Amino acid sequence: MDNQAEVRDFLRTRRDRITPEQAGIVGGGRRRLPGLRREEVAMLAGMSSDYYAKMERGNLAGVSPEILDALARALRLDDAETEHLHDLARAANPSPGRRRSRPAPSTIRPSLQRLLDAITGAPAWVVNQRADIIALNPLGRALLAPLLDDPDTHDNTARFIFLSPAARTFYPQWERAADAAAANLRTAAGRNPRDTHLTDLIGELVTRSNAFSSRWSAHDVRLHTTGTKHIHHPDVGDLEFTYEAMNLPDHPGWTMFAYTSAADSPTEERIRLLGSLASTPSETRASAD
Repeated sequence: MDNQAEVRDFLRTRRDRITPEQAGIVGGGRRRLPGLRREEVAMLAGMSSDYYAKMERGNLAGVSPEILDALARALRLDDAETEHLHDLARAANPSPGRRRSRPAPSTIRPSLQRLLDAITGAPAWVVNQRADIIALNPLGRALLAPLLDDPDTHDNTARFIFLSPAARTFYPQWERAADAAAANLRTAAGRNPRDTHLTDLIGELVTRSNAFSSRWSAHDVRLHTTGTKHIHHPDVGDLEFTYEAMNLPDHPGWTMFAYTSAADSPTEERIRLLGSLASTPSETRASAD
């Protein structure tokens, strides 16, 4: 990926969203374009206008972490955006003496699969930075069956969300799911700009999905840690989960998700039913029907 273009577009989109009033600038006057002027960002960050202009042209070579943090404060970046800015700077300033990071293995080790299988009351699975599903427990497989059974998605949640018509039914809050999926890929691209499989996936989605392309151009990023998710499953109906995301240090770029539901809720009951259906052979269910 073109680091200078990524830096330029990220800083410009962050600058454009802040009004003078939000930044505490008095007498900003009428403006032809939205957001702050470059010289105003420079003033807020405590640097010269020329220096900031160089940064917004995409040149982060030699920029210190302290300057990046000052710029993040001036642009009111959140934690995910600040981390993304530092990721872009690291890509612009490769350290030749730094040992290359160890790539994640392509298969899951047996002990990690056993851990997933030991989680019996909640759907759980592992994904990599490209949103490929690496491994699941039985309940996770049952929950994600519409995605896993779609031959065009290749077990990739981003492809499912943006390329499969079924995703808009599976995710009742599809716009929110799509925003998150695009932001997660943007975050991953900042951390791993030389991952050719990731850039190939992004190129495919930009080409095939206008919904993804528009979100990609917004340069939004996010940290995937916890939240709520609504799913409409074809077998058991509407489900509402709280999820937790846990990074796996021994597997760079891998994240384990676990979806839980409130005690005595309709979702808890429906998940038990889903688990029962998943453990019943399809021939038995067909004969019962």
